[in-house]
Amino acid sequence: MCEVKRSVCRSFHIDTNLINSRSKLLSMNQLEQWHENGVILIIESEVVQKEAMVGNNPLRVGKALGYVYTYTLAGSEEQKQLFEIASIIFPKGIINSNQINDVEIVFNALKYIAILLTNDGASKSQPGGILGHRAELKKKFGITIMTDKEAVEYVRSLINKRDQRARNMCKQTGEPLPEWVGKD
Repeated sequence: MCEVKRSVCRSFHIDTNLINSRSKLLSMNQLEQWHENGVILIIESEVVQKEAMVGNNPLRVGKALGYVYTYTLAGSEEQKQLFEIASIIFPKGIINSNQINDVEIVFNALKYIAILLTNDGASKSQPGGILGHRAELKKKFGITIMTDKEAVEYVRSLINKRDQRARNMCKQTGEPLPEWVGKD
């Protein structure tokens, strides 16, 4: 068997709005399947896990508790990053705890070198939010922020490249293809 890893070596931090407790978010269903198969890693911040606990929805709580989570734990330099993230997303200032949570969610994805997945913002009804400022956050910090639908397209492109590498490598070595090639 060719020595090709199934993982495409990408980690995704999910926002609270993408906890797919009822499995109705089709793109998240696909991402979760890839996570279960070891193709990608889905993680969340402690902030997301705490937000998911509000309301005692057992499906949502169960789903949130199923992911590894990260802590904010910001040192002095990172405190500056938190402030800069806040000033980008909320240029008029933070006015509630949900906004503080959004800043921490973005920060955790940055700190733990993950792509942030969210549906927060960039719409007519919510022109700002995290998605509405992703270009600025990318420019300032290099953080990638996507919707779940964009992430599925991105991962599919990585899977295609991985599978092509596996085919080329196995052709050169004469070894059989891993059984997952062409199936993810």
